[in-house]
Amino acid sequence: MEATFDVTADPVSGMLRITMGGFFAPGDIARFTAAIGDGLARLKTAPNQHRTLVDIRHMDIQAGEAVAEFQRILANPRTASPCIAFVVAKSLAAMQVRRAASSRAACYFDTVEAAETWLLAIDLGTTPRRSAG
Repeated sequence: MEATFDVTADPVSGMLRITMGGFFAPGDIARFTAAIGDGLARLKTAPNQHRTLVDIRHMDIQAGEAVAEFQRILANPRTASPCIAFVVAKSLAAMQVRRAASSRAACYFDTVEAAETWLLAIDLGTTPRRSAG
């Protein structure tokens, strides 16, 4: 399945909402990375003071190189979010994102609503505790 993604900035909540699906090739990842930068600029939050919700329920299993690139994106200190909520399906792709995000404070949810509720409850002035979701 071809890669699809949407990055939406919500300045009111300071939240970056990302939806991803399909299989990502290097060019797709480059476009995705640029879209994240554009989204963060639209948020107008202080550096690293945004929330991130990532819905990957329609993501295919990725090649090892793609997982490594997503790990690099997640670890980038210039764009890192203090809290990330992943909405995942029960699949190997969910296991891949857990591995890619292992260095981050992230939680995993079955629904967008549950992920959003968790994100909005976090005080960005404190470090959220790590959770397996």
